[in-house]
Amino acid sequence: MGMSDYYRDLREKIGDQLIFMPSVAAIIRNEEDRILFCRKHNETLWGLVAGAIELGETPAEAMIREAKEETGLTVDPVGILGVYGGKEKRYTYSNGHQVEYLTIVFECKVLSGELDVENEEMCELAFFAEDDLPPTAVSYPKSIFTRFGGEAADFHRASI
Repeated sequence: MGMSDYYRDLREKIGDQLIFMPSVAAIIRNEEDRILFCRKHNETLWGLVAGAIELGETPAEAMIREAKEETGLTVDPVGILGVYGGKEKRYTYSNGHQVEYLTIVFECKVLSGELDVENEEMCELAFFAEDDLPPTAVSYPKSIFTRFGGEAADFHRASI
């Protein structure tokens, strides 16, 4: 879908200035326990399946929508792995738009679908092993990528 009408209208008013953006991101694993990463058109770095929470959406609804738009997969956000924000979560897109993310990271279970590697949002989708993750545009704590005894990483208390 790209940028929503809400963010497009906001950008028309304030240009490239820094904005605060509530968002979601997903840890989606395949049968081999590898984690799904994606790369947007015109971007060189990878990222998790992620996106902004739209007006009127719950974070879980946003996660389901973003996963479907970016990957073709229908997911169930089964738990929150962490909530991250602050100056370290600032990012400038190649078009100059500046954002500071407040991101809720979900562990997601795939319910159905096939990876749609030719979609409007992403130019590349790939699974990576925990010990061989790609360079990412936005950093996350390594603990969200780790499984212990076949279970998701311990749920984290949001840093203050």
